[in-house]
Amino acid sequence: MAVIAYNEEEVKLLARLLRAEAEGEGQLGMLLVGNVGVNRVRANCLDFKNITSIQKMVFQSPGGFEATQKGYFYQRAREKEIALARKVIKGLRYNPAEYSLWFFRPEGACPSQWYNQYNTGRYKAHCFFQPTRANCPSVY
Repeated sequence: MAVIAYNEEEVKLLARLLRAEAEGEGQLGMLLVGNVGVNRVRANCLDFKNITSIQKMVFQSPGGFEATQKGYFYQRAREKEIALARKVIKGLRYNPAEYSLWFFRPEGACPSQWYNQYNTGRYKAHCFFQPTRANCPSVY
């Protein structure tokens, strides 16, 4: 059962986002990006109020994903990314992005906080950050 509403076009849209943001980081890297995306739809807090669909999440501006804002969101969804998108839509969560709403690629080490959100870990080049339960209980 899905943890957020979706249609088949949105599954493909999320799959494209996974590919654009993390193809170079492999399957787990793409799943982590998917966790962040699904968490943003679930959140209804902080920068993600009124982000009620995958479509709104993918194209959120400002505060959205670099892939859609900087022009490298153009490749089609392949079957492997579609399968990964379905996993995160069903609610599967992967460490360190289980409850994360943000990730970014720093030049060096991950900071302990980013915009007052706590670092939950790093996977390859990306650091992940999650809100506290008090700030965003719907993510948990």
